[in-house]
Amino acid sequence: MKLRPLQDRLVVRRIDGETTTKGGIIIPDSAKERPLEGEVIAVGSGKRLEDGSTVACDVKAGDRVLFGKYSGTEVQVGGVDHLILREDEVLGVIS
Repeated sequence: MKLRPLQDRLVVRRIDGETTTKGGIIIPDSAKERPLEGEVIAVGSGKRLEDGSTVACDVKAGDRVLFGKYSGTEVQVGGVDHLILREDEVLGVIS
């Protein structure tokens, strides 16, 4: 199954965080926080302005992005968890 976002929305797959600390302590699943970093899987066509023109998204598929803790909507496609969020919810692109 394929998911295509509309307008200025992005489909992002969360990138799992560290499972151990720098000191070697293993972090249990119950203590882990949701990762705030992800990889962009798909990008919509862009934001539609009031005059009918479209502004393309600055983010492209394959970019690693940072987003807020409670940003977007979680969906499950093909048994894999994804996040759908607007481009303005992206805090930055990691290069």
